[in-house]
Amino acid sequence: MSFEEAMKELEATVGRLEHGEATLEESIKLYERGAALRAHCDKRLREAEERVEKITLAANGQPTGTVPAEGL
Repeated sequence: MSFEEAMKELEATVGRLEHGEATLEESIKLYERGAALRAHCDKRLREAEERVEKITLAANGQPTGTVPAEGL
């Protein structure tokens, strides 16, 4: 599931919880699903952050390559 798909479902889940018409059992299941979706989104964000790279530039301002974010 992509980050965007998970966020969309998470927003819908939160909306259903906030609306307050679910039974207690439904609310618990919605909360559990929301927690799982949040964890998925957090994981996807961490993965994306690890892939962020800094573009290195030559003296003339032209890109010469990339450096992993950890090297910043």
